[in-house]
Amino acid sequence: METTSAGRSLAWLPVAWCATRLVLLLWVLKVWVFPGPDVTSDVSVIYQGWSDVLRTGTFPLDDVTWQYPPAAAVAILSPALLPFLDYATAFFVLVCVADLAVLGVLLRMGLRPGGTLRGPWVWVAGVPLLGPTVYARYDLMVTAVAVAALAAAARHPRVAGALAALGALLKVWPALVLLGIRRRSSWVAAVLTGVVLAGTFALAMPGAFAFLTFQRDRGTEVESLGALVFHVARSHGWDGQVLLNYGSVEFLGPWVDWVSTAALTLTGMAFGWLLLWRLRAARFAAHTAADAAFVAVLMFTVTSRVISPQYLVWLIGLGAVCLCFRASRMAMPVALVLAASAVTVLEFPLWFAHVVASDPLGVTLMFVRNGLLVAATVWAARVLWRGTVPRPAPVPASPRPTHADETPVAT
Repeated sequence: METTSAGRSLAWLPVAWCATRLVLLLWVLKVWVFPGPDVTSDVSVIYQGWSDVLRTGTFPLDDVTWQYPPAAAVAILSPALLPFLDYATAFFVLVCVADLAVLGVLLRMGLRPGGTLRGPWVWVAGVPLLGPTVYARYDLMVTAVAVAALAAAARHPRVAGALAALGALLKVWPALVLLGIRRRSSWVAAVLTGVVLAGTFALAMPGAFAFLTFQRDRGTEVESLGALVFHVARSHGWDGQVLLNYGSVEFLGPWVDWVSTAALTLTGMAFGWLLLWRLRAARFAAHTAADAAFVAVLMFTVTSRVISPQYLVWLIGLGAVCLCFRASRMAMPVALVLAASAVTVLEFPLWFAHVVASDPLGVTLMFVRNGLLVAATVWAARVLWRGTVPRPAPVPASPRPTHADETPVAT
């Protein structure tokens, strides 16, 4: 019976993927118009503009919205692989190909001994929850690299390390997939690959690491956890503003620097917790690397000064990898991430004007979405800790002292 059920699930996976991805393509190609602001302009205007600059052999040094590591240039230039299509259409097609590649990797993992098809289904069902935004950003391509790194961790540790380094040079966060990998060869491969790629970009193109300055100067974006302070404060007389700043809609005004600093402090605390976990963890199973990566990216996402909608695809991808392992206990945190993704498409792009206005609908959406992410983070961290860190042995009770006036009972 179980084999029959798994067979039916496997048969429906490609059907569901094709149906949902067709809808996503129809949205980004504007055959069907998705409500809210046009999310594809980032591709047709910003990405294409960056591509024009990158083709000259330099990074967009005069554009503060360029806040990505140097290998991001590969993703931005990738539509040139399909010269018979216009830039935006080629980009959407390549994202769709990356989407299919992730499904293939997850299917292969899920069909291994000890695997399950829960992971591929999370990917198939979770990605379209984010609406057209997920195909109008290059984050899905980055997620594909991170998923491939985790898939290779057990059998090909050097490949996993190299892919983690490539992912980090695409968008930093894939470096976190190394957290739960114990094989030293993975770390060595990651360092060597990172040094070679970073050095190549630095020598070949000026401004490869200018993004570090642009990231440092970012403020508190309206969808972040810290922004909830100002969403509430606006209804109590806070006199700040909401403006487009460094490529995102941010709060500017009194106390914003304090909240941004607090967010960075929380990120530092998250790093400290992860370091403590790594030092204390002693039980590593096949799924531990995926679980640890999922927890780490959750922590860094929730504490970030920016929580853009496309960030959720990172969590969907890593959560899907976790649930490819039957032994993983991340089902509830992954379900919370999926729920947060469904709310995310409501706050952006559907009702983003309400979020910017900090009206009751917008504030409610942000509390619910961010609350789900916080709950997922706490739950997942607890599962990871309890599953890998041994509990201290109980202290044996000391024998009750015998008083002088007590006579031992003969047996």
